[in-house]
This record gives sequence, structure tokens and C-alpha cells, in this order.
Amino acid sequence: MDDSQSDSTYRVTTSELKAFVERYERLESEKKDIADHQKEVMAEAKSRGYDTKVLRKVIGMRKRDPQDLSEEEAILELYKEALGM
Repeated sequence: MDDSQSDSTYRVTTSELKAFVERYERLESEKKDIADHQKEVMAEAKSRGYDTKVLRKVIGMRKRDPQDLSEEEAILELYKEALGM
């Protein structure tokens, strides 16, 4: 492989690498913006009297499989009854 081929390959790899890094950085920036928006939503909910800790729990529950959630809730109730809660 002569130097001109090596330089050409290096340039292509460098530009591709730079593109990956820049895409990732953009996504990081977007992720931060989304997190800021989520904080704003929670702040608004809190200002209207909602319990944000419970609200976050509800959001987490909505992400889960209904069957798994139902089984966990049944076990939780069983444990609470056993402990007299």
C-alpha cells in the first residue's frame, strides 16, 4: 500500500469517526433538553398539587408489562397483610 492510498483511507475513516462523534454529541444535547423538559413537567405538576414521587411511580408502572405488575402487586398485598399493614 503506498502513502497516497493510506492517506485516503485515513481521511475517510477520520471523517466517518468525526461524524459518529458529532451525531453522538447532538443526541447528548437532545437528551439534556428532554430531561430539562421532563423536569419542567414535574415542576408544573407539583405546583398544581400533585405528588411527583407518586407520579414518577405511576409513569414507571405504565412502562411495565401488566401481567408482571399484577403479580408484583398481589405479592405486595400478601406481604403487607402478613405484616399487619
